[in-house]
Amino acid sequence: MHIKAVIFDLDGTLIDSMQVWLRVDKEYLGKRNISVPDNLFSQVEGGNNFIEIAHFFKEKFDLSESIDEIMSEWTEMVAYHYEHDVKLKPGAKQLLEYLRKNNVKMGIGTSNSLPLAKIVLKANEVLEFFDSIVAGCEEVRGKPFPDIFKTVANHLDVKPEECVVIEDVLAGVQAAKNANMKVYGIYDKNSEHEKGQIKKQVDFYAENFRELLGKIKTIVE
Repeated sequence: MHIKAVIFDLDGTLIDSMQVWLRVDKEYLGKRNISVPDNLFSQVEGGNNFIEIAHFFKEKFDLSESIDEIMSEWTEMVAYHYEHDVKLKPGAKQLLEYLRKNNVKMGIGTSNSLPLAKIVLKANEVLEFFDSIVAGCEEVRGKPFPDIFKTVANHLDVKPEECVVIEDVLAGVQAAKNANMKVYGIYDKNSEHEKGQIKKQVDFYAENFRELLGKIKTIVE
């Protein structure tokens, strides 16, 4: 197998950010005197992108704010952390540099919003590595639907079977498979509960970016 593109998920894959979102969910609902239910996102059906989660929150908690207002408040709450606190996972930049050196196209397929994705990638000095960023604030169905990854591939002008997706959560793995792409799993502590299922469905599983780089080298060189 020789690949032409690698498509990365963002949160939990390239960046260590999931705790920020858990804190924001608690703060956002707390301001409205609403407690965060256990297994909140297990109740989301059909996708998990930025717009879909905003609709889910509005309906579940009977929020008076519009979808745009909900997304705007989330973005404002998270933006500072993405610019100052959230870092790339160890070894991630080395993989990006290797792919660029070997002329492998790179894209981002994230359930997050485009403004936040750009903020955190710029803050970590890797925004220019990516030829396409497709985000969950756009009118595409969220993961596990394949729309986000297929759109990235179209932007990169590559076929799905020429892509490898790097993902940390089960819905993302399923989205990549539904897009007819190879998918490599990467460990994140926040998806520990899904690890067994993820390992059964991916084409390769890495505990860290060092292992992932070793595997990528075998399909690039």
